[in-house]
Amino acid sequence: MIEAPAAQIAVSALKALEKKADVTANNIANVNTDEFKASRALFETGEGPGVSVTITEEDTPGTTQPDGSESSNVNLPVELVNLITTQHSYSANTRVIE
Repeated sequence: MIEAPAAQIAVSALKALEKKADVTANNIANVNTDEFKASRALFETGEGPGVSVTITEEDTPGTTQPDGSESSNVNLPVELVNLITTQHSYSANTRVIE
Protein backbone atom coordinates (compact mmCIF):
# COMPACT_ATOMS: atom_id res chain seq x y z
CA MET A 1 0.00 0.00 0.00
CA ILE A 2 1.32 3.44 -0.95
CA GLU A 3 1.41 6.23 1.58
CA ALA A 4 -0.49 9.42 0.75
CA PRO A 5 2.64 11.59 0.28
CA ALA A 6 4.00 9.23 -2.41
CA ALA A 7 0.70 9.38 -4.27
CA GLN A 8 0.61 13.19 -3.94
CA ILE A 9 4.13 13.43 -5.35
CA ALA A 10 3.19 11.14 -8.25
CA VAL A 11 0.08 13.23 -9.02
CA SER A 12 2.13 16.45 -9.02
CA ALA A 13 4.66 14.73 -11.30
CA LEU A 14 1.86 13.75 -13.71
CA LYS A 15 0.71 17.38 -13.85
CA ALA A 16 4.28 18.54 -14.45
CA LEU A 17 4.80 15.93 -17.17
CA GLU A 18 1.60 17.07 -18.86
CA LYS A 19 2.99 20.62 -19.01
CA LYS A 20 6.28 19.27 -20.38
CA ALA A 21 4.43 17.34 -23.09
CA ASP A 22 2.48 20.51 -24.00
CA VAL A 23 5.71 22.52 -24.30
CA THR A 24 7.33 19.82 -26.42
CA ALA A 25 4.27 19.55 -28.68
CA ASN A 26 4.27 23.32 -29.16
CA ASN A 27 7.95 23.23 -30.09
CA ILE A 28 7.35 20.48 -32.64
CA ALA A 29 4.34 22.30 -34.10
CA ASN A 30 6.51 25.38 -34.66
CA VAL A 31 9.62 23.68 -36.02
CA ASN A 32 9.14 25.47 -39.37
CA THR A 33 8.00 28.83 -37.97
CA ASP A 34 10.61 31.50 -38.66
CA GLU A 35 12.07 33.17 -35.56
CA PHE A 36 10.23 30.79 -33.18
CA LYS A 37 12.18 30.13 -29.98
CA ALA A 38 11.84 26.70 -28.38
CA SER A 39 10.79 26.46 -24.76
CA ARG A 40 11.79 24.02 -22.02
CA ALA A 41 9.86 22.79 -19.00
CA LEU A 42 12.23 22.61 -16.03
CA PHE A 43 11.22 20.58 -12.99
CA GLU A 44 12.01 21.71 -9.47
CA THR A 45 11.20 20.37 -6.04
CA GLY A 46 9.17 22.75 -3.96
CA GLU A 47 9.00 23.39 -0.25
CA GLY A 48 6.39 20.69 0.19
CA PRO A 49 6.08 17.33 -1.50
CA GLY A 50 5.77 17.40 -5.25
CA VAL A 51 7.19 18.95 -8.37
CA SER A 52 6.82 22.45 -9.77
CA VAL A 53 7.43 23.47 -13.37
CA THR A 54 9.17 26.53 -14.74
CA ILE A 55 8.89 27.16 -18.47
CA THR A 56 11.81 28.98 -20.06
CA GLU A 57 12.56 30.08 -23.60
CA GLU A 58 15.83 29.04 -25.21
CA ASP A 59 17.97 31.97 -26.36
CA THR A 60 19.94 30.07 -28.99
CA PRO A 61 19.50 31.44 -32.49
CA GLY A 62 18.09 29.52 -35.41
CA THR A 63 19.95 29.37 -38.69
CA THR A 64 19.96 32.38 -40.98
CA GLN A 65 17.96 31.81 -44.15
CA PRO A 66 19.06 33.09 -47.59
CA ASP A 67 16.44 35.87 -47.35
CA GLY A 68 17.98 37.06 -44.07
CA SER A 69 15.25 35.70 -41.79
CA GLU A 70 16.05 33.38 -38.91
CA SER A 71 14.59 29.87 -38.73
CA SER A 72 13.27 28.41 -35.50
CA ASN A 73 15.80 27.03 -33.05
CA VAL A 74 13.80 23.83 -32.52
CA ASN A 75 15.94 20.68 -32.65
CA LEU A 76 13.47 18.01 -33.76
CA PRO A 77 15.50 14.95 -32.63
CA VAL A 78 15.83 16.48 -29.13
CA GLU A 79 12.08 17.11 -29.03
CA LEU A 80 11.30 13.52 -30.03
CA VAL A 81 13.58 12.20 -27.28
CA ASN A 82 11.78 14.53 -24.84
CA LEU A 83 8.44 13.03 -25.87
CA ILE A 84 9.69 9.49 -25.35
CA THR A 85 11.18 10.20 -21.92
CA THR A 86 8.06 12.11 -20.89
CA GLN A 87 5.90 9.15 -21.91
CA HIS A 88 8.02 6.70 -19.88
CA SER A 89 8.03 9.01 -16.85
CA TYR A 90 4.27 9.42 -17.09
CA SER A 91 3.80 5.63 -17.20
CA ALA A 92 6.08 5.14 -14.19
CA ASN A 93 4.17 7.70 -12.13
CA THR A 94 0.79 6.16 -13.00
CA ARG A 95 2.12 2.84 -11.69
CA VAL A 96 3.07 4.51 -8.41
CA ILE A 97 -0.52 5.72 -8.06
CA GLU A 98 -1.93 2.29 -8.92
